[in-house]
Amino acid sequence: MSTLAVHLKAAAGTDRGRKRPTNQDAFGYSVEHGVFVVCDGMGGAAAGEIASSLAIDEMMRLLANGTPAAPTVDIATDAITQANHLIYSRSQANAHLCGMGTTLVALIAEEKQVRILNIGDSRCYSLHKGRLAQVTLDHSLVEEQLRLGRMTKSEALRSPLKNVITRALGTQSLVTPDLFELDAEPGDLFLLCSDGLTRELTDPQIEAILQSNLPLDETCTQLIKSANKAGGHDNITCVLIRVE
Repeated sequence: MSTLAVHLKAAAGTDRGRKRPTNQDAFGYSVEHGVFVVCDGMGGAAAGEIASSLAIDEMMRLLANGTPAAPTVDIATDAITQANHLIYSRSQANAHLCGMGTTLVALIAEEKQVRILNIGDSRCYSLHKGRLAQVTLDHSLVEEQLRLGRMTKSEALRSPLKNVITRALGTQSLVTPDLFELDAEPGDLFLLCSDGLTRELTDPQIEAILQSNLPLDETCTQLIKSANKAGGHDNITCVLIRVE
């Protein structure tokens, strides 16, 4: 385990939105251990809520339940593997939960770097020197078609397949997360969020809110309020991490 070398501040918020009867998003974080996770569950009835909660509980149990230290990439990847096995096994054992799964995006602060791991279409953004950049790549059918040049942005916005995820935690026996590594500098701000935020707000709108210099908890509130005002068609979750 590596000693956590960067000083972080964080805040988080979640909301079921204006259209969904329940909230299938979940989040967990430990500033002390440098671990931050957002999940967006999927599945009929309460299955999505169960999947996202299982993932968060398992990740936090494995990564933030010991002495204060930052998990290595190998430890974080192993935690994702174990969370995947837990959800998949539960879905196989209970017909009512069959097919349940969840997206996952996690940020691990280690030394003076941050490592981001993701599965699905929950995202990580960085705000570096006032400029917003999307760090993760969505594992969704529409985004993959966009990256291959087989679909335009306007076609993607109108596509009825926007909700089709090509990789999720718990839907198969094995899953591999993408990994991104960035240097962490004082003043950098990282956003982990579910697609309930990014489906409603454009990147320029998110950037403007993050540039507002409000306290982190107020910034989370503003992001959620803005997504609800824009339609609130899905659950909305965001975790903000600032490097001090």
